[in-house]
Amino acid sequence: MSTVHTDIVTPAGKVYEGDVHMVCVRSKDGELGILPNHLPIVAPLEIALVRLKHEDEKIVDYVAVHGGFIQVSRKSITILSEAAELKADIDVARAKKAKAEAEEQLSTLHETSQGYEEARLKLKRSELRLSTAAIDDSIPEA
Repeated sequence: MSTVHTDIVTPAGKVYEGDVHMVCVRSKDGELGILPNHLPIVAPLEIALVRLKHEDEKIVDYVAVHGGFIQVSRKSITILSEAAELKADIDVARAKKAKAEAEEQLSTLHETSQGYEEARLKLKRSELRLSTAAIDDSIPEA
């Protein structure tokens, strides 16, 4: 199998750097699975999980990516996002608190109210963090 160099970058710095066999993302147009030597593309991303599959397909890195763009060339993949967190770096207690706050805000707002969209995105980001942190990535013994 071959690999492609992949970076996930935020304004705060590089969140991920490595060579992987496949990158799975959710773009605004749907799911993308990108392998080495993929045709060049640029696509906007949803707030969603990014899966980085290694040559040993039992090893997968998970990153909660809060929108942004993916840029693919034949030799590299770069994801640019305002925020992204490796599964291991997610603060579950903070995410639960943010989810509860967002739900409280949304319960008092109408879809047309000022602040509704911001609260909806806060809820979506916190749910992504929690679902990413909950992934069981342990390798079963043979």
